[in-house]
Amino acid sequence: MTPRFAFIGLVVADMAASLAFYRRLGLDIPASADTEPHVDVDLPGGLQLVFDTVDVARAIEPDWEPPQGGHHAAIAFRCDDPAEVDKLYAELVAAGHTGHLPPWDAFWGQRYAVVLDPDGHHVDLLATL
Repeated sequence: MTPRFAFIGLVVADMAASLAFYRRLGLDIPASADTEPHVDVDLPGGLQLVFDTVDVARAIEPDWEPPQGGHHAAIAFRCDDPAEVDKLYAELVAAGHTGHLPPWDAFWGQRYAVVLDPDGHHVDLLATL
């Protein structure tokens, strides 16, 4: 049997804040998940985005500590067009999230921006130019 990619997992300090951020990006996550220590979100194509609290991470690995320096994961959301990248970036920053790289026309042919989720994970917003 060949292994198949299954999920992207993120450890979060505040489940409700993290899930609210990803809801703004269009993920369908029930409000009841805000108080759970572990949340699986089904994505198109059979993948999942999985969230665990710090307590869950430490229950699995007692010496777990958050990564230090640089970014430790990147998640990308494709937008319909370049204007949507600009609009979504502005909405997220206006909602209090940290803008990391404002929208620009990247040399590889995409409108591209990066915002940080509540735990500092890089979330890329992109659209074909």
